[in-house]
Amino acid sequence: MAMLSFEKKYRVRGGTLIGGDLFDFWVGPFYVGFFGVTTIFFAALGTLMILWGAALQGEWNPWLINIAPPDLSYGLGMAPLEYGGLWQIITICAHGAFISWALREVEISKKLGIGYHVPIAFGVAIFAYTTLVVFRPMLMGAWGHGFPYGIWSHLDWVSNTGYQYLHFHYNPAHMLAVTFFFTTTLALALHGALVLSAANPGGDREAKTPDHEDTFFRDFIGYSVGTLGIHRVGLLLALNAGFWSAVCIVISGPFWTKGWPEWWNWWLELPIWGHVG
Repeated sequence: MAMLSFEKKYRVRGGTLIGGDLFDFWVGPFYVGFFGVTTIFFAALGTLMILWGAALQGEWNPWLINIAPPDLSYGLGMAPLEYGGLWQIITICAHGAFISWALREVEISKKLGIGYHVPIAFGVAIFAYTTLVVFRPMLMGAWGHGFPYGIWSHLDWVSNTGYQYLHFHYNPAHMLAVTFFFTTTLALALHGALVLSAANPGGDREAKTPDHEDTFFRDFIGYSVGTLGIHRVGLLLALNAGFWSAVCIVISGPFWTKGWPEWWNWWLELPIWGHVG
């Protein structure tokens, strides 16, 4: 069904969480709704705060703009705008925009009569971000433990945090997160390549059906999860990647303060090694 004809089924009243018919409107092909308005508000305000911070620093190079969190001495209190207050307001705006976008996705799902898989998946991404700038700083007692808003400054924060725990790659949750990220890429790359190869067999041959795709994977790895199943697998892998990436950072500091290689001493101390040889 063409998208334009489908819009007649999509543009129906109802499905709104707040505002009723008052906010049940579109701009062109885009549904807005109450949460579309709040998304625009928080995104615009947050962007203005970043520009204000750039103006205070006199730095307009987008690579070098740095909105740093408050100094650790401010703890969990509010800081003056020039000394971390802007970071706090931007963080509030970011949460307002992200959560509004997720709730707008819920309204769209209700209108389409589909499940809430997309807003739930986006919620995992919001959870990962919130872990970095809210949960972990609160557990460590200061907003200053959040990451700065800026390209180079953020990369420096990631690098410094990793070295703070010696070899961050020894973090077991980090291992899981990286494994899920790469497996997501592998699974969906295989899926996308297979769809293209079936839809474009070359020459004057007709496009193949999903049966051919299933047969390929049955012969290739001995099992095909199916056309619907591969998307479920991709979603499961992606959500796990986001979840374990949040876990890997929230346990670093609040629950483990030493170098991560030292965590693995439990493996070396297992009694079975005393019986080897």
